[in-house]
Order: sequence, then C-alpha cells, then structure tokens
Amino acid sequence: MIKKIIYSLLPIVGGALVGLIISGYMNYGDMVKPPLSPPSYIFPIVWTILYILMGISYFIATKDNGNDKELNQIYILQLLVNFFWPIIFFVLKMYFSAFFWIILLIILVIYMIKELLKNNKISGYLQIPYFIWLLFATYLNIGIFLLN
Repeated sequence: MIKKIIYSLLPIVGGALVGLIISGYMNYGDMVKPPLSPPSYIFPIVWTILYILMGISYFIATKDNGNDKELNQIYILQLLVNFFWPIIFFVLKMYFSAFFWIILLIILVIYMIKELLKNNKISGYLQIPYFIWLLFATYLNIGIFLLN
C-alpha cells in the first residue's frame, strides 16, 4: 500500500521538482509562439491537474492488483520521459530534439492508457486529458521550433 501511495504521488513530486529545475530558464514570454498559444500562467495550472489525475488513475488501476509489473514499468517510464521533456526544451533549448522526445512520450502514454484500460476503465479514461494536452503541447513545441 505504501508503494502504491508513493507511485501515486510521483507525478506531483516530479512536476514540482522539474518546475524548480526549469524556473530559471523559462523564456516562454520571449518566444515567437504559434496561434492558440496560452499565456504562461496556464501551464502550471494544467500540469498540476494532469499530475493529480495521473496519480488518481494509477491508484485506481492498482487498487486490486498493485503487482502488475508491466503497468508499473510503463507508468514510471512515461513519468521519466515526461520529467525530462521540459529540461530538454527550456534548459537545453533543444526544441527539435524536444519534439521527438514528446512524440516518444505520446507513444508511451498511448501504451499506458491501453494497459490502464485493462485494469480499470475509469483509470484509463482519466489519462485522456493528459493525452490531449500532450497533442497540444506537441503543436506548441513544433510551432516554437519553426518560429524561433
């Protein structure tokens, strides 16, 4: 049970940590952005909601069987890939590499959703906003790469 709680809190803790790491490197306001780009204050709000949903989804999916090794691995792997995207994008300013990194993340999230749906439909559906936001973030990523 403790492991399940820790895994459920990982997205929030990881999100806070990456926020601290990239805070001194944020240049979003200085970038030429594609149409539909939201103001910078939207991102921490959206990501906090998505991280909470990730944790709840994982907790629900593993309530009956927390020993699903494949689900645990894909969950942790996508969290790690998610963690490093803002570092690649904002700290290293490698916008094109970040684009490929976010594509990898989308593939992992699709696989994770598939695995979550096997365990509990609601847990899989809770990841849909994350998936949609990643598609939007991919649009912003490639747009910023092309415009800057």
